Amino acid sequence: MGAKKIMASNIRGRKKLLRFEVWSLWPLIAALVICSQLVKTNPSNAQALQTVNMAIPSKSFQMVIYPVAQQRGYMKEEGIDLRVIYIAPTTSIQGMLGGDVQFTGAGTSALVSIARANAPLKVVVATNDRVLQWLLTRPNITSPKDLKGKRIATTGAGAIATFMLKQILTKHGLDGNKDPIYLDTGAGNQLPALLAGAMDAAVLSVEARYVGLDKGMKEMFFFGNEVKNSWGTLATTDKLIKENPKMVGGFVRATIKALRYVRQDRESTIAALLKFSGVSREQATRVYDDLIGTFTRNGIVDEETQRNDLNIIRQVVNANETVPNAKAYDFSFALEADQQLSRAGWKP
Repeated sequence: MGAKKIMASNIRGRKKLLRFEVWSLWPLIAALVICSQLVKTNPSNAQALQTVNMAIPSKSFQMVIYPVAQQRGYMKEEGIDLRVIYIAPTTSIQGMLGGDVQFTGAGTSALVSIARANAPLKVVVATNDRVLQWLLTRPNITSPKDLKGKRIATTGAGAIATFMLKQILTKHGLDGNKDPIYLDTGAGNQLPALLAGAMDAAVLSVEARYVGLDKGMKEMFFFGNEVKNSWGTLATTDKLIKENPKMVGGFVRATIKALRYVRQDRESTIAALLKFSGVSREQATRVYDDLIGTFTRNGIVDEETQRNDLNIIRQVVNANETVPNAKAYDFSFALEADQQLSRAGWKP
């Protein structure tokens, strides 16, 4: 066979092979075309997620609902790419007012800023309707009256929990302002000072409480049984509510979904808490079982609780007048989200 015939034969063979490859790949090509059309026509895919920064002060149990909302896809369903960052409460307020942070889990600090400086902020979700603080004492102290003249370790004379404790002790027959001696031992030093005998009592968070009890300390008060206040509140700015109510509504709706999920799915929430806070399974289980009953069902607390919160804040900032509820709280987004989810029969 001549060179020209061989070349022509090779060309015809390559054409047949090319036609075969194209036709054999056609189902894949068609599938890719269809997928590309679906991406173009699906609004949830076509719309880029909006990055939202949320500041949380610690990896405490009530804060786990926000990572849960992200991991379960609740935030994505609302078009939100949530970035959880750890920032001190005061710094988070500054970040919100500057526009770098959209939400903070330090809602109590937002209330302080409202009362002290008329800051344009609102609390939009209340995670807990009971205060997650405890007073533990040395074993020899058996009644509230034994605290007269005793040293109590606190997180500061101006701390919210300190003012609540003064109110609690007054209810139990002491002069809450004068009888005990309140000492600021510095962040994280309350329990060590109590265990070392340098303090007679200490105001503690849930994690420190367990350690103290296991070391033989006595639980005098669970604040959640003594005062009617909220805890673990979420705040944002008036500006964001006015300029982007859709995003605020979506964020709150995702939060309410996570709140429902946490209340319902014990095992998955314990697993999420393990990953989030790094505590042991035993500790995570203990925290969940003890505290799940303090979580609100719809992210809202009643007006009496709101007034009590603001009355404590008034004492903290030493103001003459209490801030009106409507100036500090806006639970309309939480109420609407809860009603929408209930009408739709939504379940985790």
